[in-house]
Amino acid sequence: MKFPPTYTKTASIEAALLELEALKKAFFYLNLPPQTITYLRRVSILKSSLYSARIEGNPLRPEDVSAATVASPHSQAKQEVANIARAFSYLDTFGNQPITIEFVKELHRIVLDTLSGSAGYLRQEESAIFNQAGVAVYLTPAPQKVRTLLNEFLMYCNADGGHAAVRAAVAHIWFEKIHPFEDGNGRVGRLLSQAILGRQGYDLGGVVPLEEYLDTYRQAYYDTLARDTTDVTAFVEFFLDALVAQAKKTLEQAMIPVPAHRVELLPRRAEILDVIGDHRMISFDGIARRFRAVSVGTLHFDLTQLAKGGYIKKLGSTRGVVYVPAEEPVKRVL
Repeated sequence: MKFPPTYTKTASIEAALLELEALKKAFFYLNLPPQTITYLRRVSILKSSLYSARIEGNPLRPEDVSAATVASPHSQAKQEVANIARAFSYLDTFGNQPITIEFVKELHRIVLDTLSGSAGYLRQEESAIFNQAGVAVYLTPAPQKVRTLLNEFLMYCNADGGHAAVRAAVAHIWFEKIHPFEDGNGRVGRLLSQAILGRQGYDLGGVVPLEEYLDTYRQAYYDTLARDTTDVTAFVEFFLDALVAQAKKTLEQAMIPVPAHRVELLPRRAEILDVIGDHRMISFDGIARRFRAVSVGTLHFDLTQLAKGGYIKKLGSTRGVVYVPAEEPVKRVL
């Protein structure tokens, strides 16, 4: 494949950009409270991290992942998700600074932390991209060309002009074709696209889990991404369709009132409260089985704080203790 990629601004692309602009204005017109944005952002990061990992073959499902998973992963599959979540947090600290090779390498280091000895290092070997049948569908550039190609790619990412959503799409497929790392290129490429979208607010403040759509339509994503052609119009169209679909879904969810405890509480305590609410009455052992990565002492402290806040009630004593939801919790941040 020759670089840089080119695309044609089709009627489909024009329509998607108009719709995206309308969705962006509608979302920010809602003027949601900061605590609601924070909650939606937490949910989006967890979804993006899970689905980005799933695209690469991770077997975890939504019900397998929680804030506790990210805080204390205890399997390789959960470590993959936790690493991507940490990389999203790194994006937040980076802000609108120019994207550099060192920034890209740091994203890669975080994504593959404890998972690969090549974390943070550019590819030094010849490589290829294979389809699901194991057939090589694309031969990547020679390793000695990677740094030069990355510099050209970063000039495009950092340039002014053009629509951020189109830039994010072109940047994603361009990055994958350079294939600068031995592993983790897909995860890092999707993170870079999110960074580009965020610069002009087309991630709606970081609450659009684009990766959920990409995983749902994984085969179409693979097919358009794998094409060995300089004209990437088909991929840009697919990427924009994904972004519009997820932005619509986010807008619909944003108009549904968030349960008060989900906004007020720390993520793990909100999840504990949900577990108690689902069971209506549950023992400490029952709660602990749902939060195996959290220490007994920490769980006891969380339950004490929830009781003090008026969210739950503790019934019984010693080994017969059970927890039930309070009828009318006192609203306070814990």
